[in-house]
Amino acid sequence: MRKLIESTLVSLDGVMGSPERWSPFDEESRQLAMDELEKYDAFVLGRVTYEMVRAFWGPRTGDPYVDRINAMPKYVASRTLSEVTWNATLLGPDIVGAIERLKAEPGKDLIKYGTSRVDDTLLRARLVDELRVWVMPVVVGTGQRLFEDIGTSSVQLALTDVRKLANGSVILTYTPSYGT
Repeated sequence: MRKLIESTLVSLDGVMGSPERWSPFDEESRQLAMDELEKYDAFVLGRVTYEMVRAFWGPRTGDPYVDRINAMPKYVASRTLSEVTWNATLLGPDIVGAIERLKAEPGKDLIKYGTSRVDDTLLRARLVDELRVWVMPVVVGTGQRLFEDIGTSSVQLALTDVRKLANGSVILTYTPSYGT
């Protein structure tokens, strides 16, 4: 069974919105992110993240990281979109069932960038297998916060890995255990 891995960039003060404006992504970070992409078959995205990432990376070519993202299948959770582009498929009204089916298919793991409102559904359904939080050494001040508007009270997190990068970033990997 495939896993669903959530990977999110977050500032030291907990902001995760608009990381393209503030994250100090250097060559080591880029290479690590590229290496990580090889572990996944497809993306799972909420509507807002899908629209943001598509606008940012969709028109770009010639960069191996961006080219890999553009080529990967994407599964989008949305209540408002009726169609998608950019190698994407809408998950439909039963997001839980759709993710369960995707996880049951053979292949590499699934990756989800960004923490969004769809995570409330995914965490409640116990579908997120791992949280990877890239803590960046910057203070942003304002913006969407990690787990904002998401009910996480029943989720216990076990730290399973810590990786320090030369630019001062730290990647924290957690495995959720779900309470009652």
